[in-house]
Amino acid sequence: MTSPLLTARQVGDLLDVDVSTIYRMAADGRLQAVHIGRQWRFPADGVEGILRPPLTTPHGHPRHRSAIPPDLAESVIDLVAEPLGVMMVVTDMGGRPLTKVANPCPWFADRANDPDLLTTCVADWRELASSPAVTTRLEEGRLGFRCASSLVRDGTTLVGMLLAGGVGPDDAPDEGLHHLDAAGQQRLIDALPRVAALLSRLAGRAGPVASPNDN
Repeated sequence: MTSPLLTARQVGDLLDVDVSTIYRMAADGRLQAVHIGRQWRFPADGVEGILRPPLTTPHGHPRHRSAIPPDLAESVIDLVAEPLGVMMVVTDMGGRPLTKVANPCPWFADRANDPDLLTTCVADWRELASSPAVTTRLEEGRLGFRCASSLVRDGTTLVGMLLAGGVGPDDAPDEGLHHLDAAGQQRLIDALPRVAALLSRLAGRAGPVASPNDN
């Protein structure tokens, strides 16, 4: 193996996450790792692969360059979406997805390959980006379920949004959507800015931000 080997602490410092997250990423295959004696070691080129965004999204759509490392952002939202009881995605400031949707509700999962669904979602997400809320709150979108957003920054520059959604209205239960009681809604509203702050600390590692007008 020619690539230099890094310790878990070194990888954690590079990715700005704690060591326990590094070990979880190694255990489930998201991060290349080898055993040397009783210690985990991580090839440097595997870590560089995380810091470089792939050219396409998991659904084959072109991946726009972003200040947010998409693979690492996906790891973050994969860890928090299910415990919070919502689906999550990270977008650029044009509303275009930089990650796959984590923990999709059944309604969304059943329609994931419908191009009209993505078009409608992006329109909603672009609208949220153009008029961000002062405080985090759940709002109903064009598709009839609610979502909340929090902005991601690279220094003082807005570079993307963290969106949590797929939440059905309180007075109209739908088994195809996620449902949150009052305590769950408050937990989401409290957590979303903290997760966005983590993504902000990761921003800037993948190159310049794409303009919303890029093709």
